[in-house]
Amino acid sequence: MNRNLALELARVTEAAALASGRWVGKGNKIAADDAATEAMRRTLDSLDIYGTVVIGEGEMDEAPMLYIGEKLGKKKGTPVDIAVDPLEGTTLCAKGMNGAIATIALAPHGSFLHAPDMYMEKIIVGPQAYGVIDINATPTQNLKRVAEAKSCYIEDLTVVLLDRPRHDKIVEEIRRAGARIHLISDGDVAPAVAAAVPGSGVDMVMGIGGAPEGVLAAAALKCMGGDMQGRLIFMNQEERERAVTMGITDFDKIYNCEEMAGGDVVFAATGVTNGELLKGVRYFSGGAETHSVVMRSKSRTVRFIQAHHQFDYKPVY
Repeated sequence: MNRNLALELARVTEAAALASGRWVGKGNKIAADDAATEAMRRTLDSLDIYGTVVIGEGEMDEAPMLYIGEKLGKKKGTPVDIAVDPLEGTTLCAKGMNGAIATIALAPHGSFLHAPDMYMEKIIVGPQAYGVIDINATPTQNLKRVAEAKSCYIEDLTVVLLDRPRHDKIVEEIRRAGARIHLISDGDVAPAVAAAVPGSGVDMVMGIGGAPEGVLAAAALKCMGGDMQGRLIFMNQEERERAVTMGITDFDKIYNCEEMAGGDVVFAATGVTNGELLKGVRYFSGGAETHSVVMRSKSRTVRFIQAHHQFDYKPVY
């Protein structure tokens, strides 16, 4: 994977963030998502890649662009698979809440888990706690292991979970164990990345969220040396049948980062609204400022990019 491609990805997520940022707080999550998707696709098509979307906006009959199986870029470009969420946290954007991001990952063909649009149970930590988590263990056991690995007390740890009724029992146990909890309404990719960033205030991510988002999180964590385990959650027979068509036959398998995002992975994200990891888009007269993170698994280089955009020179925005 060309190392310059990682920096090129920042342009892709910046474009999506700048487009969807115009819709922050306006109550229209569909318009925000459409704006991000169109801007991201347009920018992707300008890159020197020949990519196939494997994690995207849905099947071809569900999404007009960035659908699963869509080809992007140039036929003579570098062949890659694309995992993308043009606007992770559409509701967050629509309500003007923290944590919305535009995100993308690239890897060699066949490297990403073709995760169906369904649920995944996840447990995520940063590099300091690599190798100590076990998705089959209780939350208390995992908290003890992570606290020991980080040479701190359980009371020092902060765990992020989606604020859903399905997590009520986990939340109760975490509180009994003494750890702090940060409940979020949507968007668990940004907290997953933050868990691997020292000083972010996030130590772990637990619970059940989207499987496609799990693949994007795994891509970022692999680039940063973090650790993750995920297990698909099937709600009905239809989901099992769909998983089979995507090459999944072991319904109880526990996936690690490498199995979800293998090979030489590059990842980028740009903040749409403020969050623990990234600042949101800030508009000024004639332009805007964006805050992005770009990373590559081969070198484990992580770059934070603060960019100023002058719209007179970017009329597309």
